[in-house]
Amino acid sequence: MSNPFDDIPTGETKGKTKQSEQKEAAQGELFETAPPPWELAVADDVAIATIVFSEAPHGPYDYRIPDDLREDLKPGMRVKVPLGHRRKAMIGWCIETKMGSSASRSLRDVAEVLDDEPLCDPPLVRLVMWMSHYYQAPAGQVFDTLIPSSVRANAGTRERTYYELTNKKLDDATIESLPAKQQQIIRTLIAVARPMTSAQIMVEADCTSSPIKTLEKKGLISSESRREMATSSPMRWQLDDGEKETKHDLTDDQTHALEKITAAVDSEEGKTLLLHGVTGSGKTEVYIRAIEHVVKFGRSAIVLVPEISLTPQTRGRFERRFPGVAVLHSQMTPAERHFQWQRIRRGEVQVVIGPRSAVFAPLPRLGLIILDEEHDGSFKQDTAPRYHARKVAFARAMSLKVPLVLGTATPSLESWHACNTGHAELISMPSRVGNRPMPDVQLVDLRVRDDRTSGAISRPLHKAVQETLDDKGQVILLLNRRGFATTIQCPSCGHVVACPDCDMPLTHHRDGGKAVCHYCDYTIGTPPWCPACRFDGIRYGGLGTQRLEVEVKSRFPNARVARMDGDTMRRPGSHQKVLSAFRSGEIDILLGTQMIAKGLDFPNVLLVGVINADSALHFPDFRAAERTFGLVTQVSGRTGRGNRGGRVIVQTFSPEHPAIQAASRHDYEQFAHDEMNARRKFNYPPLGSVARIIIRGTVEDVTESTAESLVQRLEQAREKLGHEVRILGPAPPPMSKLRGKYRFHILLQATEPGPLGDTIRTATEKFVIPEKDDVQYVVDIDPIDML
Repeated sequence: MSNPFDDIPTGETKGKTKQSEQKEAAQGELFETAPPPWELAVADDVAIATIVFSEAPHGPYDYRIPDDLREDLKPGMRVKVPLGHRRKAMIGWCIETKMGSSASRSLRDVAEVLDDEPLCDPPLVRLVMWMSHYYQAPAGQVFDTLIPSSVRANAGTRERTYYELTNKKLDDATIESLPAKQQQIIRTLIAVARPMTSAQIMVEADCTSSPIKTLEKKGLISSESRREMATSSPMRWQLDDGEKETKHDLTDDQTHALEKITAAVDSEEGKTLLLHGVTGSGKTEVYIRAIEHVVKFGRSAIVLVPEISLTPQTRGRFERRFPGVAVLHSQMTPAERHFQWQRIRRGEVQVVIGPRSAVFAPLPRLGLIILDEEHDGSFKQDTAPRYHARKVAFARAMSLKVPLVLGTATPSLESWHACNTGHAELISMPSRVGNRPMPDVQLVDLRVRDDRTSGAISRPLHKAVQETLDDKGQVILLLNRRGFATTIQCPSCGHVVACPDCDMPLTHHRDGGKAVCHYCDYTIGTPPWCPACRFDGIRYGGLGTQRLEVEVKSRFPNARVARMDGDTMRRPGSHQKVLSAFRSGEIDILLGTQMIAKGLDFPNVLLVGVINADSALHFPDFRAAERTFGLVTQVSGRTGRGNRGGRVIVQTFSPEHPAIQAASRHDYEQFAHDEMNARRKFNYPPLGSVARIIIRGTVEDVTESTAESLVQRLEQAREKLGHEVRILGPAPPPMSKLRGKYRFHILLQATEPGPLGDTIRTATEKFVIPEKDDVQYVVDIDPIDML
């Protein structure tokens, strides 16, 4: 993890590559470029703002700051400026203000400043420019990602007019010369000694709005409009999931970890610490104690968690220990999000908890960033700018000289490699709190006929669930596929019911009797017969969480069952409701997708069952084994947290696979060693850098020829720069059609990210696709998803 700010262009070179500068220098000066002597006298006589836009053309462009806006405009504010031949002024972001000479060029004026104070402070503006450069996304788009749309739209606010006395020292004679109601208003404003709204004045002075307006016309009172939150707190009351506070002394492992983190905080240097603690080793308590240390110095912390389902429990733990906690997540209303964002910016908050976007929380005195479950794939954004929260958190922490703590039981190989190469410090917590044993993991080979049943639950798992229910324990069952059946196929002609826009099989959902594409939400009623040959014996194949729920309820009729997946957890507060019921023992069996696999702490869970450990193992993706190891290890860690121990049953068709073997032994180091050797052959991350360019369009041939011409440009750029970059493709990805667009992808590999970025920037600098082709391309630096 070298300094992420090393390769950001600064000052006048913004937006230019080194190559274009060398080219300009090599061209020779055809005209005299030194200004004539009469222009030297007026040098640096104009204030200039550099503006970027979120829509094309993205900029940066320079504008003159009018004298009346000089004091108001600062970097990180939004402005309205004229752009090209557009009639309407465009909204842009100011990234820099400077003094310059207007003699050599005529600049257009900034028309309006939209914010009273910057929405991004200088370090955040610098972070935006680094992200724009590294992830090859327009800076305006990065600003729009940083500042939530609810903040930009002032959600939950309204304009209020306040009145106050124009002259604070009115004499009695002047007041007494006024009519009675006007006198009453003046005396009320003197007594209150602060600005009041007309509604407040009308109540206090017992009058109508007419005398208020008359006094304003006379110039005795003045009005001022302010935009403020419509209510003092728009938050719906959110409870945690009912976990009881349990106090205990820190273990030796926890004490050692806490000492390392507090030493890093006190050193006032940017450091990365990887807290590798097995599931149940008490990482959250270490985070809380470290933040208590930070808060003592009047500073604050950001805690990033991967899933919204973790926030009720995590928030409950932090709210019991800190008075000012702000939670940011996707199920908030715009008004709630804006309210929390303003609290954070005013410095009223000590801890911000949220998913990846919380890394941008505008805390004025940030002292520590924590990434919990840092291996999780949801920290990578899948739309532009395609940033990874771990990389951005590292960049932000290093620029502010504060520590970054990465916590996990299954470190990403990137973080593990950073420790081995000295770019991060490893802190190990190999034992569970109270020296509880790690749960026993049993592998069930689904190829053995004796263990199989006609359903999803094997004989050993059925027996274990029954024993656990008899023991009054709770069960978690993981299946990472939602829906009832994952394919709808005709046994007569072989036709598979697929999405017309994505060429992916539709998933049958029993509730509502529908077939849904999980990639574009295309939905039809489930066909009762084959759409191709009209055969009425159509078959529902594959397994989803809905079908598993039906099977569990029929096999264990007396058990209380709940399902957690993307279909059942759509309503705000639904996570808390289910998790609270599970904690209080109202639910015996909790089944669901990966959202139940991480971070949850329920002492009465005695059994975890993984229905199909292979669901992601054989994907055409070099990270497939790492994902499978992480998921099995994480879900295994949900059991054995109480005094009664716990066990895990993993059903698989590939029990001999190294990732599943290592997960069954809780042996991360052996897995990392084997996986690193496998990746070394091809220089896959973290031993090299990868970028992916996805080209998508409505006509397959046109899309493919655009992809081929982009590959030619990439090859030319590679030759010109003399970089060693491997270029693969173009080829159709595993999902060759998505949302009605044909897709091709190009993969680029290099040993370092710098040459990779330079090659793509040089190739795409003047790459323009004709509008009639209807083809777009996206650049994904450090991709997580290869589909």
